[in-house]
This record gives sequence, structure tokens and C-alpha cells, in this order.
Amino acid sequence: MNKTVLQIPINVSLRNRAEKVALSQGFSSVQEIVRVFLNKLASNSVEVGFHNSDVDMSERAEKRYSKIVDDISKNKNIVKSAGINDLLSVLD
Repeated sequence: MNKTVLQIPINVSLRNRAEKVALSQGFSSVQEIVRVFLNKLASNSVEVGFHNSDVDMSERAEKRYSKIVDDISKNKNIVKSAGINDLLSVLD
């Protein structure tokens, strides 16, 4: 079996916290959970996403997006289409 070593410099505190969680979830080490994750990623069995929940918007943008969310919840100002051709005709 061909093997390689993956070296990732990380903060000691992060490694210790990750190890604590890995052990509490039944893994034998951080290395084991990284191997499991990489196997899932390689087989396209897991998706990784990042989002920033600390978004600072202007007051104007906040009002605009609040109105959009309100409209969506009221099913207002929403265009529905039966298919791609119908959608394209609405966009024209």
C-alpha cells in the first residue's frame, strides 16, 4: 500500500481541542478523524461549505434584505415558472 505523510502546521491549542472532540466521538486520534474525513471527501460523500454569520450591512441594505425576506415569507413578488422556456420568456 502506497502511503504518504500529510503535514499541516496548526496551533497546539486547536489540535488539543480537536483531539478532545475526536476522542469524545469515539475516534482514536485526530489523525483517524482526518483520514475518515479525507476518505469521505475523496469519494464525494461530504460537502464542505463556509459562511460568515458576522456580516455587517449598511442600514439601507438591512432594510432591503428584510423586505426581500418578508416578501418571500408572504409569497409576494415571486415569479414561478413551469420550465426553462417559461422562465426565459419571463426574463425577456
